Amino acid sequence: MQTATHSTGDPGDRLADATAMDAVTLHVRDLPTMTGYYRDALALTVIGDGGDRVVLGRGRVPLVVLNHTPDLPVAAPGQAGLFHTALLFDDEASLAATVATAARHPRSQFAGSSDHLVSNSFYFTDPEGNGIELYWDRPRSEWTYAGDQVQMASLALDPNRFLASHLTETGLQDAAQAEGKVGHVHLKVGDLASARAFYVDTLGFEATFEMHGALFVSAGGYHHHMAMNTWNSRGAGPRAATLGLGQVAIAVPGRDDLTALVERLRQRSIAVRDDGATVRFEDPWRSLIEVSAAA
Repeated sequence: MQTATHSTGDPGDRLADATAMDAVTLHVRDLPTMTGYYRDALALTVIGDGGDRVVLGRGRVPLVVLNHTPDLPVAAPGQAGLFHTALLFDDEASLAATVATAARHPRSQFAGSSDHLVSNSFYFTDPEGNGIELYWDRPRSEWTYAGDQVQMASLALDPNRFLASHLTETGLQDAAQAEGKVGHVHLKVGDLASARAFYVDTLGFEATFEMHGALFVSAGGYHHHMAMNTWNSRGAGPRAATLGLGQVAIAVPGRDDLTALVERLRQRSIAVRDDGATVRFEDPWRSLIEVSAAA
């Protein structure tokens, strides 16, 4: 069992409690195949189609943006980038329906399942090698703590037993209508010290958990909005332009939160593009981060 560890520091340097993740952008080679996969395997709906750019989500909530960039190379082994995009569902029935739909799709690769104590998670890989997590959170009232630290683990979770308990025909038929959102984004990085310095000390998340070459961070007491690991990327330097991760998007409550973030970034000599509603910058591995005001 692993136990989260909360960082300390000036609360004014922290992201607001209401901070949330937004749609993840992927550079893809085969746009029709990838669009079909996210639509049919994950029961997402196309909510925007600009030719070379397709936005998919649940309802009107964007979850994944696919950019058609066929000339980009495949990422080299060990390169920093996306580990997985994690889609969060409101209840076990909605999760079960999406897991069943994904498992039945011929282009899906099932990568495992885990009971993390705070959540139940199922892992897949899309046709171009991008990781996907589908999960449901247990109510926070059921999370257990050691002092003020939330306890997490990776326990066996039998997918067949989970589906037998929670999958219904109605859930399958209505999967595309069930709500979902990007719960967290997990990245591959070169080292955890640099990840902590950037995502905690500069960006303003709180460190909640560290284990076996991975760092988990969040805002507002969540178990994690982002994670970074070095499991297959230890020592990786800045990323080349490749297929895969295009952008991680984060939403903060308002413009004041953006202003405070821009000040922190500039104090640390990090280049920022600020158009008044959105700020864009790169992490130490040149992964593009976009932060916008939800209002």
